[in-house]
Amino acid sequence: MESTSSVPHLAFLAGAWQETERTFPVRNPATGKIIVQVADCGPKEAKQAADAVASSFENWKNRTAYERAEILYHWYQLMLAHEESLAHLMAVEMGKPIREARAEVRYAAGFVSWYAEEAKRISGEMVPSQFANKRLLVIKQPVGPVFAITPWNFPAAMITRKAAPALAAGCTIVIKPAEQAPLSALALAQLWEEAGGPAGTLQVLPAENPVPLSEIFFQDERIRKITFTGSTIVGQQLFAQAAETLKRVSLELGGHAPFLIFEDADLANAVQEVIACKFRNAGQTCVCTNRIYVQERLKEAFLEQLTQAVQQLRVGDPLQEETQIGPLVDEQGLKKVQAHMADALEKGAHLATGGHVRESLYFEPTVLFDVQPGMRLLKEETFGPVAPVLTFRNEADAIRLANSTPYGLAAYLWTRDIGRAFRVAEALEYGIVGVNDGLPSTPQAPFGGIKHSGIGREGGKWGIEEYLEIKYLSLALP
Repeated sequence: MESTSSVPHLAFLAGAWQETERTFPVRNPATGKIIVQVADCGPKEAKQAADAVASSFENWKNRTAYERAEILYHWYQLMLAHEESLAHLMAVEMGKPIREARAEVRYAAGFVSWYAEEAKRISGEMVPSQFANKRLLVIKQPVGPVFAITPWNFPAAMITRKAAPALAAGCTIVIKPAEQAPLSALALAQLWEEAGGPAGTLQVLPAENPVPLSEIFFQDERIRKITFTGSTIVGQQLFAQAAETLKRVSLELGGHAPFLIFEDADLANAVQEVIACKFRNAGQTCVCTNRIYVQERLKEAFLEQLTQAVQQLRVGDPLQEETQIGPLVDEQGLKKVQAHMADALEKGAHLATGGHVRESLYFEPTVLFDVQPGMRLLKEETFGPVAPVLTFRNEADAIRLANSTPYGLAAYLWTRDIGRAFRVAEALEYGIVGVNDGLPSTPQAPFGGIKHSGIGREGGKWGIEEYLEIKYLSLALP
C-alpha cells in the first residue's frame, strides 16, 4: 500500500482476491492517465458473493459484540496507520486535494471507532405486563446480509459509514463501489482482512456497469438490506426494486443546500464558512451549498468579500500540499457544470469571478450574481465549484426560498441572533442544519435527509439502528 501499484486491483470475494474475465480502467482525473485495470464483476461474481455473505452471516451474528468490536477497532487502527497511503490513493483516483483526503481518512476511521463501541451498546428492554405470570422482553438482532452501493466523492468514508454499523450490528456486507473510484474500497478491504475480518463478512465487487451485478442482490431473498448513496433518480429505481422482496432500505440521495446569511452576520466569518461548505472537494459533495441567499442590505459587501476569497483559492495538482481545488471527477461532471453555467449566463446571471475551464477537468472556482428563478442551477445539483448568490428580504422570505425545493438533505444559516437561529433551523425542511457552521458532519451525529433526499440516517446511534430488527419475546412463567 505504499503506492498505487501495490493496491489490490482484484475483486475481494469470499475472503479471497479473485481475477475476473474482464477488467476496466481507473483513470487519474488530474492527468487522464490510467492508474490500473480493475476487476470488472458481473452476475457470476455477484452470485458467489451472495452465497458467501449469506453463509458467513450465521457465524458473524453469533459472535459476541466484544469480538466484533475488537476486529473493528483493529481495522480502525490500521486505517490510521495507513493514513498517508490511503489519502494518496484517494487523491489519485478521484482528484481530492491531499489535505482533504487525509481528513477524509480520519473521518472514515471515526465511523469504525464509533461503531466498535456501539456494538457493545446494542441492548433490549423489558416491558411491564398486565399479567403476573408474564415477562415481556424486546431484543434487537441483525437484519441480515447487506448490499451497499457507494459513490465516488467520499470513496473511503462512504464505505465505513455503511460497513462499520452493519458489521457492528452483526450483519455481513457486500460493497459495490463507484466505478470512478473503486481503489479506496479495495484498500479498505485489504485492511479488513489484515484486521482479522472473517471471510465473506465484507466483500468488494468493482463493476464498470453496476446494473447486471446489482440485479442479483435485489432478486436474492437472502439479502435483507440495501443501502445506497447517490442520485435521487437512481435511488427511486432501487427503492422500487427492493420492494419486490421487501428489503430494508436506506437511501442517502441528492441535495440542494441553501446557505442563508442574515443581516447581523459577521461577514468575514460567514464568508469563510460559505467557502468551506461550497468549495471542498471542488463542490462535489451532496451537502455543498448550491444556493447562497444574502439579506438584501448585505449583498454588495458580501459579494465583494466572497469574490476576493474565492479568487485566493489555489487550483492545481491534488497531490500538492497547497492545492485547495482539484479536478472534477470525470468528463460527465465537467459537462454538467458547463451546462449550468451556460444556462445561467444566457438567462441573465453575471460572473463575479471564474467561470471557465482551465485545462482538462479543472474548472475555475466561480461566483455568480443576478441569479434568477428558472435557472438550472437553482433546480439541479451542479456538483462543481460554482457559487450562485441571491438575496432575500426578511426571515420569512429566507425560509420560503430555502424550502422551495423537493430536496431536504442539508441547509445552513449564519446569524448571531439566538432566537432567529432556533426559529429558522426549526422551520427549514432539511435533515441537517448547520448554524454558523458550514461543516457539520461528524461520525457521532445523524446524517441523512427528508423528501427527495432520502430515507434513513447514517452516523451516531441512529446509524446502527438501520441494521437491526426488533424482536418481541413474551414469556409465560410455569
